[in-house]
Amino acid sequence: MVIRMTLNNDQKKRYSRQIVLPGIGEEGQERLLKARVLLIGVGGLGSSAALYLAGAGVGTLGLADHDVVDASNLHRQVLHSTAAVGKSKLDSARMRVTSLNPDVHVLTHETRLTPANVREIVSDYDIVIDGSDNFPTRYLVNDACMFYGKPCIYGAVLQYGGQASVFLPPNGPCYRCLYPEPPEPGVVPTCVEAGVLGVLPGLIGTIQAAEAIKLILGQGSSLAGRLLVCDAMAMTFREIRVRRDPACAACGNRARDGA
Repeated sequence: MVIRMTLNNDQKKRYSRQIVLPGIGEEGQERLLKARVLLIGVGGLGSSAALYLAGAGVGTLGLADHDVVDASNLHRQVLHSTAAVGKSKLDSARMRVTSLNPDVHVLTHETRLTPANVREIVSDYDIVIDGSDNFPTRYLVNDACMFYGKPCIYGAVLQYGGQASVFLPPNGPCYRCLYPEPPEPGVVPTCVEAGVLGVLPGLIGTIQAAEAIKLILGQGSSLAGRLLVCDAMAMTFREIRVRRDPACAACGNRARDGA
C-alpha cells in the first residue's frame, strides 16, 4: 500500500505552476517531495542543478564536495556568493538551497569520494547527478551507481562545449561503455588550464536537473542511450547514440550476472 503525503496550502501555492502541468499534478509533486537526489560536486554543474531541483521541490538533496569557494569559481558557480569566498562550498550551498526552499532537506557529505566511501554514500539516494570535474571520480561514481542500481546523470564541460547523458542500470549503457578507459594524465586539459564559458555549466547542469525530475515523475524520454553534445559558440546540439558494451566491466553481461 502506497501512502500519499498531502500538500499543504503553502506548498500548493509554491508549486502551482508545476502542479498544473499535464503529467505532474499534486501526485507528481508529492513524488518530487519524497525523492532523494545526490549531487556529486557543488561547482559549476552542481550549482544550477541544485537550484532548480530545490526550486522544483525535490525533498532531499545530498551534496558531496570537499572544496572551499574560490574567487575564480564565481563566474560559473552561481550557487555561491562573493561573501562565501574562503568558506566551505557545502556550507555555502546549504544556506543558498534552504533560503530558496525551506521544504528541502539538505544532507552534506564533506569528503573526497574514494572506493572506501562511495558506495555507502550513493546507496542512500534514488538518483545521482555527477557534476564532478575529474575522470577518477566519474568512473568511481559510475561504478557505484551500476553496483547499487542507481540512475546516474552525467554532465561535463570544457571551454565552449558540454555533454550530458543518463546511465540507467541494469541495462546500461554506462559511462564505461562511452569511455572504456580514462585518458592518460595530461592528455585532456582541465578547466583551470583550458577555461570554460561561465554560462555553459549552468546550461548542462540544468539539463541534468531536468533529467532527474523526469525520472522521478516517470515522464518523458530520458537521455539514456544518448549523449547530448552542446557547442555553445554555434549554439547547436547533436546526439550520439551510445550502446551498452556486453563486455563492460560495470554494466556488461558478466557484471550483471555477478561474475
